[in-house]
Amino acid sequence: MIKENQRFLNYIHIFTDAFCLLLAVLAAYGLRFSVLPGAAEHLPLAYYLRAGLALTPLFLVLYSLWGLYESFRSRPVGEEIFLLAQANTAGFAAALALSALLKSVNFSRLALLFFFVFSIAAMSGKRLLLRLALRRLRAKGYNIKHVLLIGAGPLARDYLGALAGNQDLGYQVVGYVSAGGELPDLTRLGGFADLEALLEQQMPDEVVAALEMEDFSYLRRVIHICEKTGTKVSLIPFYAEYIPARPAVDEIDGLPLINIRRIPLDNAGNALLKRTLDICGSLFLIVLTSPLMLLLTLLVKISSPGPVIFRQERLGRGKKPFVMYKFRTMIVNDEAQTAWSTDRDARRTRIGAFLRKFSLDELPQFFNVLAGDMSLVGPRPELARFALEFKESVPLYMVKHQVRPGITGWAQVNGLRGNTSIPRRIDYDLYYIENWSVGFDLRILFLTLVRGANKEVLP
Repeated sequence: MIKENQRFLNYIHIFTDAFCLLLAVLAAYGLRFSVLPGAAEHLPLAYYLRAGLALTPLFLVLYSLWGLYESFRSRPVGEEIFLLAQANTAGFAAALALSALLKSVNFSRLALLFFFVFSIAAMSGKRLLLRLALRRLRAKGYNIKHVLLIGAGPLARDYLGALAGNQDLGYQVVGYVSAGGELPDLTRLGGFADLEALLEQQMPDEVVAALEMEDFSYLRRVIHICEKTGTKVSLIPFYAEYIPARPAVDEIDGLPLINIRRIPLDNAGNALLKRTLDICGSLFLIVLTSPLMLLLTLLVKISSPGPVIFRQERLGRGKKPFVMYKFRTMIVNDEAQTAWSTDRDARRTRIGAFLRKFSLDELPQFFNVLAGDMSLVGPRPELARFALEFKESVPLYMVKHQVRPGITGWAQVNGLRGNTSIPRRIDYDLYYIENWSVGFDLRILFLTLVRGANKEVLP
């Protein structure tokens, strides 16, 4: 039901986003040519409207890539507006590039800038108003889904806690049924023997079964009664802590198999697409940065005796070791292959400190990407000895090795690099692995480019 409601809301978003884009075109045109001076000769409004219509599909695709048509009910509006600004920046850059290519068409750059500002303002206001409208409707009792809860254990309490933290979902629990136990501030309506009569009497919109393992024997009866009375039923499995929020389900001859760890890059098409982007992107970046790398090669060479390129073995995809390349930033020493460096490491050279500060020492890793050992985006690779240590102390640490490591990643753009919390890094890495998409990769690359890897943003 949540997904069905979200799909309907997405249709509203797509239609109103397109309307806001065209409204921003009108506002930008009016401000530039009807209010501000200095526009004696300009293209008529029809040209700008046609350009707006042509760019609208691009912007809608960007909004989809940036995840703006996913559910934001449990996430702050500020995050939604931040993502919207990122997507519009990418769209604005594309509009400028298109305007530069069409040299014969004299579109006003100032009008494009006004369009950029007005489009963000219009759609941010629209999304805020839509949130407020839904909240007001639910506060008045509209669009409320009445739920009967089955169970009174930790799973049931977790479910109630999730609803309490996401009141915009519009769910109201009318009571619970259990063999025993109590839930605070909620009425126990009876036991499992009373379920059928309660469904006929209460007529809830949905039943949520949150049964613990010891109550699993009641599940068949709960499902049978719900289907008999025509009541929608949803299940929270007692092993929920071991599976992701959106598990992948396979099937063998009608028997469902739940994958504990959903990894989109296990799909051959997704893996091929990411690898193609890595090859094209690394080739482009090698060519683009080659003059800089030549200069840095000279600076590293004259800074101190030793090789220009520092080679270090790291663990990659499938826990296979590979040699990672970096510009050498420290004097040659015996601990280079076994110890972490710190922000004020005495082993660093003067040019090395500069390279580390701006992450320029990692430019040679584009060749690792081209060779297939790394990806442009992914979890950062670790030394084998540290990986074995973290394997024992950090839950799920080794899951990161199911994908290629990256030059930048979701943890890095959230400020988790260097001497930071390993468990928090893994949380961000797992979120990336389970939610990978081309749009997610582009978003991380965009954040790496415009704000570096030292500020935290929400997932």
